[in-house]
Amino acid sequence: MPILILPFPAIDPVAVSFGPFAIRWYALAYIVGFLGGWAYAVALVKAPRLWGATSRPKPESLIDLVLYIMIATVVGGRLGQVLFYEPGYYAAHPLEIFAIWNGGMSFHGGLIGVLLAIWYYSHRFKIPFLTVTDLCGTTCPIAIFLVRIGNFINSEQWGRPTDVPWAVVFPDADEAPRHPSQLYEAGLEGLLLLLVLGIVAQRGGFKRPGLLTGLATLGYALARIAMEFYREPDPQLEQLGGDLTMGMALSAPMVVIGIALVIYSVWAGRRVGAK
Repeated sequence: MPILILPFPAIDPVAVSFGPFAIRWYALAYIVGFLGGWAYAVALVKAPRLWGATSRPKPESLIDLVLYIMIATVVGGRLGQVLFYEPGYYAAHPLEIFAIWNGGMSFHGGLIGVLLAIWYYSHRFKIPFLTVTDLCGTTCPIAIFLVRIGNFINSEQWGRPTDVPWAVVFPDADEAPRHPSQLYEAGLEGLLLLLVLGIVAQRGGFKRPGLLTGLATLGYALARIAMEFYREPDPQLEQLGGDLTMGMALSAPMVVIGIALVIYSVWAGRRVGAK
């Protein structure tokens, strides 16, 4: 038995309500995350020393990027949940696909949507694709951090049973004390990744297109795979056999892509420097 079992904090998932209309903390996490990422991105592109000769977006165009990404995140995240995790359920209940207020968003589906939005933005504003992904990769941990906190408040995606002193009993799970895995993910995928990418950006990361994208992709994938050992997978939707989960399977290609982008950015930078 754990030395200490922490009671789940009594936080109403609904932040504000107006009659029948309610705004949930989970929704606010997305909104504030997007706005925070936009403000951070504007500050980064306004610092010429970070970019050198690398072309970068104009600050005023970033609001378009944020709008594209907001739409792509919701649409891609929802479709990812439908296609990757619950195709049978949504095939039988197609109208439930639109009920996003009930939860159910896939990070990997949202990532695919975001990449399509970035491609459209880079094509429209004539900015290199990897430059835009570097900017987005550096700022997106803000939203990831807040959304994971929203998962915790919603008492969803909880961790596996444990006897660690900081175990939490989630009201929507069972009586077993569990890892607060949402907070682990908020710390690793959010705060730590934000700090590491920020340091690399300050040390010239944007001058090597693809480097920050690669580090963001690799960092998230490794953190997500590690956290899958602490998060309780849905046995019907996420458990693939043994200790393998859908989150691990979807993150594994990201490790390869991340390493490849880091290698490419270093090689391309040396090639340019040799000319």
